[in-house]
Amino acid sequence: MAKIAVAGIGYVGLSNAVLLSQYNEVVAFDIDARKVELLNNRRSHVEDVEIEEYLANRSLNLRATLNKNDAYEKADFVIVATPTNYDPETNFFDTRLVEAVIKDVTDINPQAVIIIKSTVPVGF
Repeated sequence: MAKIAVAGIGYVGLSNAVLLSQYNEVVAFDIDARKVELLNNRRSHVEDVEIEEYLANRSLNLRATLNKNDAYEKADFVIVATPTNYDPETNFFDTRLVEAVIKDVTDINPQAVIIIKSTVPVGF
């Protein structure tokens, strides 16, 4: 069983965390205390029938935290699912949050494999 950290528990991060926690240990990290609390209480902050059903009725090895060290330490994989808002005026995605997670992971656990699920520009 792998330990997987998920950085960002918006819809993409949450759905990946729920799916992967059926067969792996998953620790979801977010800076939003409300999302973390809801997930730890097996409730979803997004309206999604399947996610809600899995949280309520499935055996999941899933917990959420506000502590990035707790999430990234000893993780085999880190899935980056942070927002990258597109700015039509500059014609660029804001990748600062993705870059911050990458730096944190490499500082805390340089052996972890980083998987980026956030929208990033070609060549990133």
